[in-house]
This record gives sequence, structure tokens and C-alpha cells, in this order.
Amino acid sequence: MRPSIATIAEKHTLTFVLSGGQGHRLYPLTRDRAKPAVPFGGIYRIIDFTLSNAIHSGLHRIELLTQYKSYSLDRHILRGWNHLNTELGEYIHLVPPQQRTGEEWYKGTADAIYQNIYSLERVKPDYVVILAGDHIYQMDYRKMIRTHVENNAELTVACVKAPVERAREFGVMSIDSENRIVAFEEKPEDPQTIPGEPGFCLVSMGIYVFSTEALVRNLVYDAKHDTAHDFGRDVIPDMIEKGGRVFAHSFVDLKTGASRYWSDIGTLDAYFQTTMDFLRPDPPFDLTRADWPMLTYHTQTAPAKLLSAGADGCRVANSSIGAGSVITDARVENSVLGYRTSVEPGAQVTSSILFDGVHVGKGTRLRNVIIDKHVTIPDDMTIGLYRDEDQERFTVTDSGIVVLPKQITIFKGKRGVRL
Repeated sequence: MRPSIATIAEKHTLTFVLSGGQGHRLYPLTRDRAKPAVPFGGIYRIIDFTLSNAIHSGLHRIELLTQYKSYSLDRHILRGWNHLNTELGEYIHLVPPQQRTGEEWYKGTADAIYQNIYSLERVKPDYVVILAGDHIYQMDYRKMIRTHVENNAELTVACVKAPVERAREFGVMSIDSENRIVAFEEKPEDPQTIPGEPGFCLVSMGIYVFSTEALVRNLVYDAKHDTAHDFGRDVIPDMIEKGGRVFAHSFVDLKTGASRYWSDIGTLDAYFQTTMDFLRPDPPFDLTRADWPMLTYHTQTAPAKLLSAGADGCRVANSSIGAGSVITDARVENSVLGYRTSVEPGAQVTSSILFDGVHVGKGTRLRNVIIDKHVTIPDDMTIGLYRDEDQERFTVTDSGIVVLPKQITIFKGKRGVRL
């Protein structure tokens, strides 16, 4: 008798989390850290969403592949993700490039797994789940594993619907009536739309379930050829061309049939918009769910304080305020404040994201601003309201979001900053 999906996930599956990307498009937030280690929502790191999904799905054997600027990520994992029981075979292993197959760093997503075939030989799983460490979503991977097993698939690819204009950023697939993938193209200029839905495409989430034998066979083949060594560009199209059993698993709400929320934090604008999504009165998913909590490391500090000492008082609306933060006679609206931030009297913080240890001076106005850790904004500064001035001093995105890097010093009354 075939074991249950829960048993397959727990006992017969090995999980790889790809966490080594440089995150060029998230600079300067990735100046000193890997993309999965970028803070999100005041108390989380981006990696927490993928790892929480894995743990709640019964995937307790995890190889977390790191590469660039991994110190912050390593420290977060060691602090916040050390609760797995190694005596029961549960673990999260931090795995930088081992150079077992040569002297190269990870050259692509497929190569990162190929360089760690040793883990497959050691664990001998029947199935391999491959996840990205820089996405925001809530997903039970057991449902996808069930799809994979029931289809007797070699590979199953998670997918969602996306507007055509966004589909160019992802792998786009076409499927038949049995959800078998018949075509796959990575970041196409002219993406194939869904039949009957000309404004939408079916795009890959970068989440894969492989049968181990098929994974090893295709990785070895790819390693012997001059390719980008990437799943989306090389491995998946090649498997489809050879007639492999490659299927799609739609990430949908079973009640409505609509695609569920999934955000690939690829750019500063995407990061900002995803954060704003979670400040909505009707957020895309519930971070307060008792049955699916987002796990993380929590800084030990005092509770937040909202102080009203003057006539204007303190106003905080539609915002998330981290522990240890102090807001005094100021206005904070549609914003996220990390741990131990402070906002002085008369200041206004609107539609902004402040990381840990940021200090906002008296009378300062911030709008559509992201400020990395440990930055002091002098009194009576204005950031985010006058684009021409901001572009001379800071990073400004296409949509006008102003981004200040970690630990910069800002001189009041002077254009520019000293790093």
C-alpha cells in the first residue's frame, strides 16, 4: 500500500531551498545581505515564508543553499530556525558551494542542485522539492506532492496566472487538458497566453517537485552540455522536448478557482508593493493564522510605545509597529516600522518602510520611503515628496520609491550622504 502524502513528505522527500542569489535589483537593500535575508513586514526575513511553508508541510529535511553575502542569512537561520530535532532526522543545513564537482561557485539553479548530488546519494529520497528563498506566499507543498505522485510525474511545476505584461519576468508554460506541460519558455518577449484568456499567462513559481531518478539523470545531462545550467532556461524545456512526464500544479483557491497570492520579490518596487499589500484591511493572506504561523527569530526587547505629550497627540493608522519602537506626538500611516525605531514629535511617516533602529527627527516628513537599518534622519528633513531632490541624494525607483541604505549618515541642509 502506498504511504500517505504526509508520510511521503516527511520520510521520503528532501528539500532544497535556493538562497544564493545576489539580488542586484534589490540594491541597496542587498548591499550587505543576501536577498532572502532582507527584512519584511517589520519582524520577518523573506526566507521565513518559504521555510515556514516547508515546516508546516512536513518537509523537515532541508538543504539551504547559500552563496553571496550569506553572513546575515546564516545568523538568522542559526538564531531563529534551530528548533528542529536532529535526533528525529530533522534539520536545516546551511550549504555554501562545496566544489565537489569542480572549482566553480553555483552557476545556475540547476547547477546548484547538481553540485549537491552528494546529499541525494546520502539521503536517498524518492522525491526532491526545490524552492526559492525569496518569495512571499503561504502554500501547503503536500498538495503539490500529491499532484506529482498521482500523475506518476518526473517533474511537477507550481504555477499561477499572471497578466501578460508581468509574465515576461517569469517562465511561461502551456498545458494540455491533463495539465501536462507541452511548452515552456523562460522570460519570453512574446509570452503564450492562456486559451480563452488573452490577457493572462500561466507562469512558473520556481517551485518544483522531482522524482529523484529523473532529477539526477537530467542534471547530469545538463552538466555535460554548454548551457546556463538553469531549470527554467534549460532543464525543463529539454525534459518536455524529450517527452518527459512534466506536469503543472496550479496554486489556486479551491473555493473560487482564482490564483492565490504569490509575490516574487525581484525588484525594489515589488518589495514595496508587497509590503503595502499586507497593510491593506483585507491582506492577501492571514499572518495571524494559528494553524499556519510564520516562524522567525524575535528580538528580545520592550513593547512598542505610542506617546502623546502635546496638543496634537500621536496618530498611528493602518501600520505595523515593531517591538521596542517609540512614537511620540507624531503621525504614522500605512507604514511598517521595525524593531527599536523612533519617531519624534511633529514627524509624519506615510506609506514607508523603516527597518530596525531607524530614528526620525522632529518635524521630518517621509513618504514612499524605504530606510534600511540604523539610519538617523535629522530634524525637519523632507524625503519622498520632491523627486528631483531625492534623485540627487538617494536611490529612487521607477515608481518613485526612495531607498536609503544601511547605516548612512545624513547631513542636514546638504545635498548628498556620507556612507
